[in-house]
Amino acid sequence: MSDILRELLRVSEKAANIARACRQQEALFQLLIEEKKEGEKNKKFAVDFKTLADVLVQEVIKQNMENKFPGLEKTIFGEESNEFTNELGEKITLRLCPTEKETVELLSKVLNGNTLASEALAKVVHQDVAFTDPTLDSLEVTIPHDILGIWVDPIDSTYQYIKGSADVKPNHGIFPSGLQCVTILIGVYDIQTGVPLMGVINQPFVSQDLSTLRWKGHCYWGLSYRGTNIYSLPPLISKRNGSEPQGQLTGNTRSEEESSHVFSAVISTSEKETIKAALSRVCGDRIFRAAGAGYKSLCVVQGLVDVYIFSEDTTFKWDSCAAHAILRAMGGGMVDLKECLARNPERGLDLPQLVYHVENVGASGVDRWANKGGLIAYRSSKQLETFLSLLIQNLPPADTHR
Repeated sequence: MSDILRELLRVSEKAANIARACRQQEALFQLLIEEKKEGEKNKKFAVDFKTLADVLVQEVIKQNMENKFPGLEKTIFGEESNEFTNELGEKITLRLCPTEKETVELLSKVLNGNTLASEALAKVVHQDVAFTDPTLDSLEVTIPHDILGIWVDPIDSTYQYIKGSADVKPNHGIFPSGLQCVTILIGVYDIQTGVPLMGVINQPFVSQDLSTLRWKGHCYWGLSYRGTNIYSLPPLISKRNGSEPQGQLTGNTRSEEESSHVFSAVISTSEKETIKAALSRVCGDRIFRAAGAGYKSLCVVQGLVDVYIFSEDTTFKWDSCAAHAILRAMGGGMVDLKECLARNPERGLDLPQLVYHVENVGASGVDRWANKGGLIAYRSSKQLETFLSLLIQNLPPADTHR
């Protein structure tokens, strides 16, 4: 199998352990609590702890991959900068140190001497993690390391992560908000073509043990390379509001009221009114709102909805690459919404898949890597063509040629 994919799964689980530790260990949780005070930074710390958790997860992923595959670190890209300035004005580059003691010392500088928090973080950072998936054992694919680029989103949906709601009820299996919407995203792409090849989505907060209050997560992965398409088997997920399993969701039956609306979609709460109005005519009441671009994409991977649609330009390559790779392995993909709306399907043009190797011309900062035309994530190309046809029929002409 791909040795890189196996290592990505392992480091994603290590990253998930860090994300869970930052919520479950008292010394670290107190720092998170400070973040709730109307967006103020904790006055005691020069570092916004949310950012530190993000950067630490990102650096764990980057440096573990670098150690295992020397040279790969040059093409691992993340959302966060790993440079901090503490209260003394010292500029500190956060990197994993060879020993736990050295990592404590470095974190203590970043956290202005908070030894308790530094020790708790360093312990989980240096803890070894084993990850196994029997499906991987049959996979024998060799991918040259020198063609690979990696996008990392260390903690997607940071607002939900800091807020930490654990009692949100799902709607047909989809969580509108809460810790379940938090994901760790690692997407691997071909640096020459921009095509996504491998994806890992780790969902650290899936179920909570009510006696210990400890969380368990789940990891999803997929690989699509030169005709080999393989992906992780999904767990049983309920589409009801309760917790009883319904089996895999590909063969679910619909009620008579639902049968007139063929499609279901997950959207952002900030979606444009024109898109929402058109969707309501295509999907009826089978439109679900959820937090986090990574989580909404995961809902498509899980088969909870047919599509995730987003018309704005505020998702980025690190938000979409992982899910895109998994969906490719499943026979689906992720396309540019704006280009889809302007395209003439009768001319037989290919669907405009998102690519991951080219910056947006004329953009600066993070906008260089924005998905400028919005996106649609989907599981079936045939379904997508039908969905687009219905959507375009129900959109005002200005929206189809914007």
